[in-house]
Amino acid sequence: MATSLITIGRTGLAASRAALELTAQNIANASNADYTRRRIDQSELVTTGRIDRLQRSTLNGVTIGNVDRLGNEFTQRQVRASTSDLARIEAEIAGLRGAESALEQSGLYESLVDFEAALTLLESDPTDSALRTAAVESARQMAETFQFADFALGNARNLAEAELGAGIDKINGTASALARINLDLVGAREGTAGRAALLDARDAALRDLSQEIGIEVSFDQFGAAEVRLAAPGSPVLVSAATASTMSADITPGGPVEIRIDGAAVSPAGGNVAGRVAALADYTQRQSELDAAAAATIARANTAQAAGAALDGSPGQPLFSGTQASDITMVLSGGAGLAVAPAGSPAGGRDTGNLANLIAAFGADDGPIAGIDRTLLSLSSRIAGLDTTRDGLAMIRESAVATMLAESGVDLETEAANLVRLQQAFDANSRVIQVATELFDTILGLG
Repeated sequence: MATSLITIGRTGLAASRAALELTAQNIANASNADYTRRRIDQSELVTTGRIDRLQRSTLNGVTIGNVDRLGNEFTQRQVRASTSDLARIEAEIAGLRGAESALEQSGLYESLVDFEAALTLLESDPTDSALRTAAVESARQMAETFQFADFALGNARNLAEAELGAGIDKINGTASALARINLDLVGAREGTAGRAALLDARDAALRDLSQEIGIEVSFDQFGAAEVRLAAPGSPVLVSAATASTMSADITPGGPVEIRIDGAAVSPAGGNVAGRVAALADYTQRQSELDAAAAATIARANTAQAAGAALDGSPGQPLFSGTQASDITMVLSGGAGLAVAPAGSPAGGRDTGNLANLIAAFGADDGPIAGIDRTLLSLSSRIAGLDTTRDGLAMIRESAVATMLAESGVDLETEAANLVRLQQAFDANSRVIQVATELFDTILGLG
């Protein structure tokens, strides 16, 4: 009896100590976002023997089993999917805000309106040299503003391209780390703390990947992850201990192609998808900016060619260039503005040709309306994405809350466990003490 009590107490002490250590580990990692709460399995230890026809059972205490991670893969998958969706929208919004800031802060729209206003003011006194000089200076400022807007938009695009490249590098680094984790998982013993730590590292790597790009994940019998992009026909990004290489082919001012080991893929989520969408929008905005500059050049120079300068000579081009980056005001001075129709005498006050330029400049298909539509469509697009982002943020918060409820560390629960396990440890120590006293008593009887 005494020896059985000692065995029971010893196994109870070992189980209590292991549970205490695991509880302490849970508490120590309460603020670790990549940590999944652990639980140690325990089961009753009973041995059964047979003497003649009689079966006899002996109580031997408790046996320590596996270290289990709490939570489930379905919840992890929801977190990854919602993270990818939210990251895509946020990255696209950030990119579009860069384009919006470049165009709005350049003051291009205001510069176009100011030029139109200067021409309208010149209509009131077409021979006034001050008004003519002011109109030419307004044209010069407008051309410089076009160039500045082009420069600012190009800088914003360069930043978005750099962020895309950094994201691709992060994906490749995380994929390589995941491949190494997969290799370690194959050799990890089931139910050990080391394996649990590897599985935590695996899930953290998968969450990092989902932040950058939408993924689909499957697991083999060892828990190793196979990762593909969340897109039809996507090649494998990570399989067992092998990681493929992702790259981005960026055409200056043009489209972006994402590739895995040279094969083109279409990212469906994450920062990469959002930045690719933003870069596609940059291409469109650049085209609209260049179209407005080209319309400004063409309409102003066409009007100049159809009119006469202040001295009666044929009008000369007001601008040179073909797009926003090279538009330049080239007229020598205010006297060269062809306000009057061609053939008008020197010093004439006929403003018919100027009226045609003002009408062409302010038309629905003119540069002012074009830039206005560009800014309006950008702000409307961002507003729509903001609304979508709010909804996706709520979905992700719900998924993360569910995951934390299942696998996160609750300090109050762990503190209560500490008290209970300490009591169990003390009680098992008392069992051993009682068994020792009984054993000594039995020896004393002899």
